[in-house]
Amino acid sequence: MKIVVKVGTSTLAHATGRLNIRRVEELVKVLSDLKNEGHQIILVSSGAIGMGVGKLNLPGRPGDMPTKQAAAAVGQCELMYTYDRLFGQYGHTVAQILLTREDVDYPERRRNFQNVMARLLDLQALPVLNENDAVATDEVGVATTIGENDTLSAIVAGCVGADLLILLSDINGLYTADPRTNPDAVLIPEVSEITPALEALAGGAGSALGSGGMATKLKAAKIANAQGCDMVIANGRNPASLYDIAAGNPCGTRFLGRRANQS
Repeated sequence: MKIVVKVGTSTLAHATGRLNIRRVEELVKVLSDLKNEGHQIILVSSGAIGMGVGKLNLPGRPGDMPTKQAAAAVGQCELMYTYDRLFGQYGHTVAQILLTREDVDYPERRRNFQNVMARLLDLQALPVLNENDAVATDEVGVATTIGENDTLSAIVAGCVGADLLILLSDINGLYTADPRTNPDAVLIPEVSEITPALEALAGGAGSALGSGGMATKLKAAKIANAQGCDMVIANGRNPASLYDIAAGNPCGTRFLGRRANQS
């Protein structure tokens, strides 16, 4: 299969903002093994600004845009150095692609992106993508940003014709209620249709699920499913769960794209 895996900052970093070395090493090992199995792997990775904050010894995440851009520029180097070193240990070559909204909105630039992705996969490289946070800002009133990597990964999945999109985050999946406040909350293992009721569940006013990013994940699911791509939300604390997800075994919440579109 052609699999897009998105990893959030919560998966890559400790609460201190520093790299979670053990988890990143395990993630790279599992992705390398899935690639050895014959899957084509595309990684959409957050974490550049956070790593830049640490590298620049800043007291915390910057509030002003120029410092955020500077942290992203420094952190992206550190992030790619880490991936290059770790994937290299398993014999895999990584490639960096940084995107802005124009790269997927304008037909010619979108084709250029699709062409380079296809060629990289043909050459057995493992593309690592992120938004180009060093230059993409909306401060001048022009929408140059995609905004967050849940949406970015779904757009990427559509552009490359992926079979599966996996969002690794700090949550186990979509629940019937907020599991942090409601002991009766139940994990929803499979979603065949994203209904208004489901969207209200994830993004209601004051909802911890919504503020935790579940609304953006449902948006990503709608984009991916519309392209015939399954999407799974799973907890990034256990990268080995990727084996079960790739095999189609129950894990997290799976949003059906292929089967739902075929029925």
